[in-house]
Amino acid sequence: MGENESVEAEVLSIGEEAESGIDRLGEMPLPPYIHQRLSDPERYQTVYSRQPGSVAAPTAGLHFTPGLLDAMRDKGVETAFVTLHVGLDTFRPVSEDDPTEHAIHTEYYEMPEETAAALTRARAEGRSIIAVGTTSVRTLEQAGLGDEDAIEAASGQADLFILPGHRFRLVDGMITNFHLPRSSLVMLVSAFAGRERILAAYREAIEERYRFYSFGDAMLIW
Repeated sequence: MGENESVEAEVLSIGEEAESGIDRLGEMPLPPYIHQRLSDPERYQTVYSRQPGSVAAPTAGLHFTPGLLDAMRDKGVETAFVTLHVGLDTFRPVSEDDPTEHAIHTEYYEMPEETAAALTRARAEGRSIIAVGTTSVRTLEQAGLGDEDAIEAASGQADLFILPGHRFRLVDGMITNFHLPRSSLVMLVSAFAGRERILAAYREAIEERYRFYSFGDAMLIW
């Protein structure tokens, strides 16, 4: 084994040891409005999550079960996956009166080649692209800053802050939970559907006693 190979093996060993230590000693990061520890950490994971790195689950995805995904595919719905390592900003309210002055941190994202190809096919065939969760929306719109009709695989730091006035390039619809007031997520869905329509949806959700936030209900905006 050469010197470079030895270094790579050592780094891999340290990485695996650190990850094992985090799993053993750490606690599941939860939103501030959840005050109890989860007895089963998998309760705060989507069934399709694969890579560690986020400080929060993409909670719209918690509604999906393997059976539901299979049923959708049986009806001709094509599924594709992206990665976004959600950062602490997802919990941080926007305190500025002017949202454009709010500094939002970057988040690592990956758009795999197979997903880029699936999205390009959908665009060419006139099919709708429905994002599951605001995390997926941010990833898709970050990737869509390039060529909208020939989407390419990409990875890097997502720094896109979606506010009203944003022109959505890839996303035709989204499934999303009901979010905290004054959050960047509420601003994102308002940018997509319009502030008044979102306010009306939230009023109806309150009247009908929908559940809000991470383990709450979801809505389809299309």
